[in-house]
Amino acid sequence: MSSPQDEARAPAPSAGPVAPRGAATRPGWLAPTVAVVLAAAIAAVWIDERNGERHLRTEVAQRLSEMEGSDKATRAAVRDVQDNLRDAQAKISLLENRLAESQTQQAALEALYRELAPARDEWALTEIEQVLMLASQQLQIAGNVSGALAALQLADTKLQRLDRPQFVPLRRALARDMERLRAVPYVDVAGISLRLDQAIAAVDVLPLALEERLPMAAAEKPPENEPAWRRFLREAWQDVRQLVRVENIDKPEAPLLTPSQQFFLRQNLKLRLLAARFDLLFRDQANFRADLGAAEAWLKKYFDTRVQSVQQMVTLLSEVKKTEMGAELPGLAASLDAVRVLQLAREKKLR
Repeated sequence: MSSPQDEARAPAPSAGPVAPRGAATRPGWLAPTVAVVLAAAIAAVWIDERNGERHLRTEVAQRLSEMEGSDKATRAAVRDVQDNLRDAQAKISLLENRLAESQTQQAALEALYRELAPARDEWALTEIEQVLMLASQQLQIAGNVSGALAALQLADTKLQRLDRPQFVPLRRALARDMERLRAVPYVDVAGISLRLDQAIAAVDVLPLALEERLPMAAAEKPPENEPAWRRFLREAWQDVRQLVRVENIDKPEAPLLTPSQQFFLRQNLKLRLLAARFDLLFRDQANFRADLGAAEAWLKKYFDTRVQSVQQMVTLLSEVKKTEMGAELPGLAASLDAVRVLQLAREKKLR
């Protein structure tokens, strides 16, 4: 860089064409103006850049804060999802354990069922045999058709629940026996027995024919202001009338019975009615009608048939005597034989 002294020592340049005076002064004010304009432009650009940079920083900060908040929410959601996943995995593990336990229990139950199934069938056959034997006894001893039919229906229902093919012959035998029992005429054994019991209880109070009494004549009302002598004669005449009784005999005279004979008559009548009741239980129709006929004949011969209680008993015996008991009761041998055949077959398989 040259100093001012060097510039003074240097030779002056050659004179060229001389410019006008006014033109030499123009660059002096134009340069500062351009400089100011450039500086202002530079300052404006710088300020604008600073403002843009500040705005950018602000926006970036806002975006960063929003991203940070979103990141926190995302992390919280991820934590919740992880917690839920852990809970779900724990529940799935618990369910898998329980499923494994249930499968184990089911396998054990199936094995136990396979072991107990033969024993169950054997118990069922034994129970059905006992039921059939009780029903057969009811038929033979008491003639209880309804009870025997209910027992057969119970046995058939039990076999239906078991649903075994080998029990089909037994069910067929039960069906045949039930049809035979349904064909038996219905007899109200309980109702007829109750009526016979009432008749037996009433025998002791039935009046005998030898105790028959005529109705007392109504006493005449004495007239008012009757003289004493007429009242005496009237009372004497009434006493005389009581000493003599005139009757028209239109039927044989009632047999005379001593007190001991009267006692045995009533006891024999009770025994006849009791025998008729047993005949009813055994469905012995011939003896049933014979006992009731004998009791009815004794009532008409030895008891006062004009009394209402005697008439009611005679009517009762005549109505009960008409009861139809049907033929002989069927047995249950076919069903019992079918049960025993199944039991023998099971015993052979076990051997």
